[in-house]
Amino acid sequence: MTSQPAPSAEPQLLHLVFGGRLASLDSDRFADLSKLDLVGIYPNYRTAYVAWKASAQRTVDDAQMRYYIVHLHRLLQPDAPPGA
Repeated sequence: MTSQPAPSAEPQLLHLVFGGRLASLDSDRFADLSKLDLVGIYPNYRTAYVAWKASAQRTVDDAQMRYYIVHLHRLLQPDAPPGA
């Protein structure tokens, strides 16, 4: 029998953190999609931001590396009010 984690009082607002090398500094187009760094999916913005910051700081000397936070919860439930 597997145990289920206790539900959290905090809403689950999924966020994706990913990044990669840009083709040029003046665009958001990636040079090679097969080399994207998928950092992870996080249950809230706070933990996603910590992961984003660590990845961005690790590559701070490479001007063409960029990391992003995608609000997956907004894609999954586009009609939900912000923060819900």
